[in-house]
Amino acid sequence: MREALQRAWLHRGALAWLLLPLSLVFGLVAALRRATAAPQRVGVPVVVVGNVIAGGSGKTPVVQTVVRHLKARGLKVGVVSRGYGRRTSDCREVTAQSEAADVGDEPLLIARSCGVPVFVAAKRVEAAQALLRAHPGTQVIVSDDGLQHHALARDIEICVFDERGTGNGWLLPAGPLREPWPRRVDFVIGHGGLAVLRQLATEAVRADGSHTPLARLQDVTAVAGIAKPQAFFDMLTAAGVGVTRTIALPDHHDFAAPPDVRGTLVCTEKDAVKLWRTRPDAWAVPLQVELDPAFWTAFDAKLSSTLDGPQTA
Repeated sequence: MREALQRAWLHRGALAWLLLPLSLVFGLVAALRRATAAPQRVGVPVVVVGNVIAGGSGKTPVVQTVVRHLKARGLKVGVVSRGYGRRTSDCREVTAQSEAADVGDEPLLIARSCGVPVFVAAKRVEAAQALLRAHPGTQVIVSDDGLQHHALARDIEICVFDERGTGNGWLLPAGPLREPWPRRVDFVIGHGGLAVLRQLATEAVRADGSHTPLARLQDVTAVAGIAKPQAFFDMLTAAGVGVTRTIALPDHHDFAAPPDVRGTLVCTEKDAVKLWRTRPDAWAVPLQVELDPAFWTAFDAKLSSTLDGPQTA
C-alpha cells in the first residue's frame, strides 16, 4: 500500500482522485491548527529545517550542514527534534551513548556526527527549553523538522525538497503535501529554489573510527533502511564501490536483528547508528550536502540581524 501511495502522489490518477475528499479534511484540520497555534519564543534564535512533503526529502543532511556551518562561525549550537520512531515519549538529551530506539536514529546521528547538544521531545518548545537549561550558553537552536510544528516560534525557515518536488501538488493522503504549497519560507532548497549537491563522502568509516576509500570496497553487500534505498545503492556504484548484493529496508528500520550477511557490509550513516550495535565491522558512508554559496551569504545576513535583535522567551 505504501508503494502504491508513493506512485499515486506523483500523478493525479485514479487513486489520488479517490483520496481527494480526505485531503480536503486534512487541509481543514491543518488550517485550524495553524490558526489556533500560539508560537512561543525560547530566548535564542531558532532555525527550522524541514519539508512539506511526506516520505523524506533529505533534510537531516541539510541540518548537519547548517549546524557545522554555525559551529565554524564560532557559535554555540543546539538541536531539537521530535525523535521520530523512538519507543520513549519523554523529553531527554541525546548523547553519543544513547540508543536509537530511545531517541530516534536521526537525532542520534546528529549528536554523534556534529558534537552538539541534542534534545528530543514531542513538543519542540519543551525540547528547546530543556536544552537551554542544560546548556545555557547556547546561542542558536536548529530544529530538525518542525515546519508544521507551529508552537515553536522560529526566526528562519528552510524548506528542503528532493527530486520529487511537490509531486501531484495535493495534500495528504491524495498527494504528498503536509500543508499547502507554495507558502512563505525564508529559503527553499531544491525544487526551483537554491541549488543543492548531494554526494557520498570519499571515505567510509567503521565503528572504531577507521576509514577506507570507497573504491577499495569491493564485493560488498549494501543495506539501506532509508526513504529511497535505491538512490543510495546507485550512488555507491557511481562512486566505484563493487556492489554485488543490495538489501532495501523500510525507512527507520531498527536493525534489531543484524542482516544475515557474510563479508563486507556497507550501509548509510543513519543506519550505522543502529547497525553498529551488532555489526561494528560495517562500513558507513556519509552523505555530504553542498549548498549554493548564495544561500550562505543570505543565511548569514539574516541570522546576524536576528542575533543582534531582541529575543524574549
